[in-house]
Formats: sequence, C-alpha cells, structure tokens
Amino acid sequence: MKVLVSDKLGEKGLAVLKKEKKITCDVKTGMKPDELKEVIKGYDGIVIRSSTKLTKDILEGANNLKVIGRAGVGVDNVDLETASKKGIIVMNTPGGNTVSTCEHTIAMIMALSRNIPQADASLRKKEWKRSQFLGTEVYGKTLGIVGFGRIGKEVAKRMLSFGMKIIVYDPFISPDTSPQLEVEVVDINELCKRSDYITVHTPKTAETKYLFKKETFALMKDSVRIINCARGGIVSEADLYEAIKSGKVKGAALDVFETEPPYESPLLSLDQVIVVPHLGASTEEAQENVGIAVAEQVVDALLGRGIKNAVNLPSFDPDTMNVLRPWVHLSERLGTFVTQFSGGEGLKRISIKYSGEVTNFQLSALTLSVIKGVLAPMLEDNEINYVNAPIIAKERGIEVIESKSSQLGDFSNAIAIEIQTGIKVTTVVGTLFGNNSPRIVRINDYHIDAVLEGVMLCIHNQDIPGMVGEIGTMLGTSNVNIAEMSLGRKKEGDVAITIINTDQVIPNEILEKIKKLKNIVGAIVVSFS
Repeated sequence: MKVLVSDKLGEKGLAVLKKEKKITCDVKTGMKPDELKEVIKGYDGIVIRSSTKLTKDILEGANNLKVIGRAGVGVDNVDLETASKKGIIVMNTPGGNTVSTCEHTIAMIMALSRNIPQADASLRKKEWKRSQFLGTEVYGKTLGIVGFGRIGKEVAKRMLSFGMKIIVYDPFISPDTSPQLEVEVVDINELCKRSDYITVHTPKTAETKYLFKKETFALMKDSVRIINCARGGIVSEADLYEAIKSGKVKGAALDVFETEPPYESPLLSLDQVIVVPHLGASTEEAQENVGIAVAEQVVDALLGRGIKNAVNLPSFDPDTMNVLRPWVHLSERLGTFVTQFSGGEGLKRISIKYSGEVTNFQLSALTLSVIKGVLAPMLEDNEINYVNAPIIAKERGIEVIESKSSQLGDFSNAIAIEIQTGIKVTTVVGTLFGNNSPRIVRINDYHIDAVLEGVMLCIHNQDIPGMVGEIGTMLGTSNVNIAEMSLGRKKEGDVAITIINTDQVIPNEILEKIKKLKNIVGAIVVSFS
C-alpha cells in the first residue's frame, strides 16, 4: 500500500506511517493541482491538512485511492460526493482539538476575571495602576455553558474543580437525562438569568445565529461576563458592544468573530474586551495529536483493522455499495429533515422502519445514516460521523429502535422515521423516485411529494385561495427563485402543509414576514447545505 502525505505532518505522525512494513509513505508537499492530479493516481491513501484541495477533477482520476485522512476537523477541502461515489473513505480527527479549545476557554475566563491583558499593556507603558485592575474570583460563581458536547463537558470538568457552580443549556439533551457530571440542565432563559459567566460551545446554525443579542442580554445579571471560543455570529457583536457600554455586561473574551479578521468590529475599541485571532486549536499538542490520529486511522483502514471517524459512507463491497448508496443518502437526508422540521429539542427516541427490497441487505449502514442525519443539526461542524453517531445518541439518552416490515403505507419500498421530542412525536416517510431521487412522501398525517435537497421552506397554512401566490410574490421580491413546490392537506379548508424548494437561501427577514401573514400557522426553513 502506498500513502501520500501532501501537507506538512509532524514527525510522530509520519513515524506511524513509516513503521508499517506493508505501507510505503511518500511526503510531497506544495504541489500544484495539475501535479497532484497526476501523482495521486499511484496512491492507495492520502493524508492532508487544509492546504491540499481534493476537488472533483483530482479525485475522478484517483482510481487506486481508498482512503483520505484529514488531519483536522473540517473536510470542506474534499469533494465528499465524488469521494463517496468512488467508494473512497474520508476520515477526519474531530477530537484532536478538544483539550486545546477547552484550556483556551479557561484561560480566557481567568484573563477576563483578573484583567490580565489590560494590566500587562498598562505596565508596559510604565504605569503602576493596581487599583484600576481589581479582579474577581471565579470560586462560588455560576458558569453557564451553552452547548454540552465534547468541549463543553471538558470545560465543566475543569471549572467544577475551581469551585464554580455549573449550569448547562443544550436543547438536544432530554430534560430527564442526568449528565454524569455535577451540572444542572436549564433552559436558555434560566441560564441567562443565573449565570455570572457564560461560555459558548455550540455550532453556528440558523437557530444559534445571534443567540445572544439585545433581548438575551436584557435577561442577564448585571456585570455578567461573556466568553466565545466556538463560532463567530452566535453573539451579536453590535448588541454586545451596546451591552458593555451600558454596563449590563462587565466584559467579554472572544476568540471568534462574525468577520475574520475583525478589524471593523466596534468591540476592538473597548478595554473591557479581550480579543485573540482564533487560537482555540493552536497548540503544539493539538497539531501533533491530529497528525498521529490521522496516520493511525489511515493505516488501520488500509490494513483492514477497522474504520474510525469516517465522514462519508461506511465501507462495503462494490456491488452492495451501488445498491445501498442512494438509500444511505435518503436515510441521512430524512434524518436531517425531521430534526430541523420538529425543532429537535429534548430528543428522546428515534424509531426507524424499513420496508421493501432494501430489507434484504444489512441495515446497519442505513440506521447509522439516520442517526447521523438526525444529530448533525444539533452538533458542532463535523463532530458527528457514522462511527460515533450511535455513541453520541446513547450518551444523550436517545433510544434508537429499528424494525422491518413487508409494506409501509402506500409504498412497498420506503423508510419511516419517527422521533419523540418531549411529548411531541414527528413522523416522516421517504422513498426513492426515478433515478434514485430522494423524496419525502409523508409528514405526520400529510401526504406530500417533495425533493429532499437544497433549501426547503415548510409552511403550515390555512387552506384558502391565494396563499401560495402571496408567498411566491414575497420570495420573488427578494430574488429567491422557486425550484419546486408540493402541497398536502387532509381536507379542503383545513390546515395544509406547503413545501417550497428554492434555489437561494431565504433571508431571515422574509421568513419572519411569512410567519406573520394572516393565515400562516407556522413556517420553518430546512437546509441541507
């Protein structure tokens, strides 16, 4: 087996590859796309960081390639669709920066509490103003953690040892699930009201964009401190600026920004704000750890020892892969749809029912795809994959039930997913049409026929004339083009469901206007981007 390392990898990572007698490792960095396109043809595996771009054009000619290992979390520099179609396993290293980001968060909390950067800058100007930098102890204070994934849990562990009281908001942890740590699960409003410090460890999604804004700051204690080492845009920088100026927020420590570099951010003008240039994963150990991890993963995959942290399809023989690939795609899309459509808060159970010819195959890949699809909108970018999906579901107290049947409703070949969130149950049914196009054919009691792709505007509306035209006009005036539309109703004049696929992202302000229309019961955007 031959492995190409096309980006800089630490010596310990290279040593893992070079010690295997059955593997030949070549290091060739800095190649131009045309050069890489030719060189990659002779390799079974490739290890990359962020510099190498494995585009469709490059991958289509890589007929020997079996494994791509990304030393890091993001895989946006890999064409996953092309890799999956060619049966190439793509793996990343999602846990490599957990401790690094956790410790960075704690450093920001302590620096914010004791005014360390400000005091350092003052002393360098030959000033001795001890009284100006009066700090505060974290002991006995309440730390609110928003997002209780890998990093959030590690922060909680360490800050408990500082004597802090920890409260947690994570909408995808069931309220009756007790975390292993001594933390209290609360809703977002309660967290804002009670926290002395608030630290963010959640992905940026449509739901978390500007989670902290003017209205949220108004709920908080006076002199609260804000820390964000997650994603820019979760905290509104304009509203945070006003909250600090008014004295509501005592200070903030920010590693990430809405626009990077954040040279135009008004926060840079405030002495109460600590800012650093996105350093969460920037430690020698984190970079070394991901290098070792990706090398071990590539070796194991090539030598048949198992697959870890795969972000695309599980490995099958070519014939089975050809049959299951569209079903895997459908399963994941259905899972992603039902979470966004239902809101997903307090998820307790995922029930999956398969029917038709697909039940003749091993269904574990489809079940993993459903779980991955359901959990993906809840977690940080690339944190979820086919390997860890059932583990994360179990950690969050989510029950997964799988069953088969000879027929499911009106379709002999279909997948039905039912999720329970609190006391609410949402059911979706999907199947494949024509050239393996994934479709959703039922939502709860509504029969419908919608394509599971792009941007989907899902509306519950009173079934009266003119509704579709009114919504179409609003979208049109915002230069949003309608690609497809599907309608479903139980009876004339009752509440109907309308799904509109659009070619462009629907602006939030347009969505809010649609929600306020007289005969709209509810509206939500589901996206697969």
